[in-house]
Amino acid sequence: MFEIFGEMDSAEEINKTAEGLKKEGDTDSLIKLAEENGIDTEFAWKYHLGETESLCDDATAAIGKIEAEAAVLKPVEIIADWTEYIKTQCIDNEEIARAVRRKGKSLKECIGYLLRWSFNARYKVDKGIIRAAGISTASVEMGIPGMGRAKKLIKEYYLKQGGGEK
Repeated sequence: MFEIFGEMDSAEEINKTAEGLKKEGDTDSLIKLAEENGIDTEFAWKYHLGETESLCDDATAAIGKIEAEAAVLKPVEIIADWTEYIKTQCIDNEEIARAVRRKGKSLKECIGYLLRWSFNARYKVDKGIIRAAGISTASVEMGIPGMGRAKKLIKEYYLKQGGGEK
């Protein structure tokens, strides 16, 4: 991930790189830049042909980063849901989109942040529910955040946790 051009800190940085590649007439590298950053190659072609003024905006750059990271992590079930919550927040909130794109911030660390909260917030499930599930154990604990809490934790990770240290 990010092997050719490196992790870029913003849509602006991606667009400056794209502009240089376009001026050089290096369409292949422009396509690779888009692919490496999870940006649809159709956007790269439109930019190359002059149909758009830039390769990406903040939301496109952020969602592209999440999709590039997700391709490596291969999230499933609740973690896939959390990944979608992040992408939705990138569309809804430009500040979060810019924060997602920052160097040092990552989907893996954000999921870890949610998982840490989940572990620390676990609670015992009612014995009637356990019996109804057909589970024959003395105790079951859960701690998965609901959608609202997950979105709050995602925002907290990307906006309040500093530059992505860890």
